[in-house]
Amino acid sequence: MWFAKGAARLRLMTMLLALFACLLAAVSPAADAADRPLRIIAFGDSLMAGYGLPASASFPAQLQKALETTGRKIVIENAGVSGDTTQAGLDRLDWSIGDGIDGVIVELGANDALRGLDPAQTRSALDQIIVRLKARKIPVMLAGMRAPPNMGADFQQRFDSIFPDLAREHGLILYPFFLDGVAGRRELNQNDGIHPTADGIKLIVERILPSVERFIASLALPG
Repeated sequence: MWFAKGAARLRLMTMLLALFACLLAAVSPAADAADRPLRIIAFGDSLMAGYGLPASASFPAQLQKALETTGRKIVIENAGVSGDTTQAGLDRLDWSIGDGIDGVIVELGANDALRGLDPAQTRSALDQIIVRLKARKIPVMLAGMRAPPNMGADFQQRFDSIFPDLAREHGLILYPFFLDGVAGRRELNQNDGIHPTADGIKLIVERILPSVERFIASLALPG
């Protein structure tokens, strides 16, 4: 009799332990997902890479610091490559942006404009980048660029229209001009007159921050 009662207690304890293990397995992934930081890729050219600057002064680093002051758990990963055109960005897209990414800020096009590349080519490459990221269910924010005025009015109109057109077609949050407030200001640019100083990047971060916060708010919760 005592043996039967002991066996029953053992079965009950085994069942309770199994139930506890199932509950723990169900809760732990959700807790881990809630605790992990949001991962956003800053994908672009030298303006993202931080040309001529220490890593801590680059746009991704300064943006992450600004977001962290609001209490957000977030990592902004630098996937900027100096000299990249939109086509070069498209060519390296899949290996530059792996899995487990919550969103991508795309900033490309400055080198296309400086080289006078056909705006139709720029539009096509950017469109393919957006389409491929969306096919992977990775949300995209678009940072726009403007053509230098010396390229002529026709080129300028065709190029500048690319970014609002694509944002509208794909339903993206758009920051119209990445260098807003910085382009053309000698004190905010390095000696080449093209790449922002650390203070120039700081101003870019201040101005783009509301758009980035809207983008973050639009993202699905991790997990």
